[in-house]
Amino acid sequence: MNRREAIIRMAVLLGGSFVGPRLLSAALDENTPATDYGFTAAELALLDELGDTIIPATDTPGAKAVQIGAFIAMMVHDCHDATEQADFKTGLAQLAADFNTRHGRDFIAAPAAIRTSYLNTIDSAHKKDRQSREPLLIAFRLAKDLTVLGYFTSELGATEVIRHLETPAYYNGDVPYKKGDKVWAVT
Repeated sequence: MNRREAIIRMAVLLGGSFVGPRLLSAALDENTPATDYGFTAAELALLDELGDTIIPATDTPGAKAVQIGAFIAMMVHDCHDATEQADFKTGLAQLAADFNTRHGRDFIAAPAAIRTSYLNTIDSAHKKDRQSREPLLIAFRLAKDLTVLGYFTSELGATEVIRHLETPAYYNGDVPYKKGDKVWAVT
């Protein structure tokens, strides 16, 4: 079962009003373009590369494989007010411009090591001032959070990256683990 089928089934079981007509209509329409959320193709490509830098491909696919840019665009559009959306887009543009100024190339065209180093610098600045209202830090913080959320709740992330151990009605904190095992998702 993929995410689309799960959303449709959940909507049918719980009622369309619980899920919401916008989410239900997007789930039913496979051709809903992400640009409907107010993001350009270039911004979506930047979000994909940003996400793929945060969760790169290793022995499992990276965030770009789950179209993380479209997920971030949808979440920013649907879950944040107009001011927050504007701050996010301004910060995203600042991130691209700042990277270009520092490294003399576009974020998308840069090697992964340079992108990672740059994002680590931003992450350090964010950790020093978590209350900052600077758009670049707001955009990075939100993109990072949404990348992790979108990746691990995607079909790919939930089936190829996380192992599932069903333990209904109790918590089992003593599940065997050996180095190199996938993380557990216990329900």
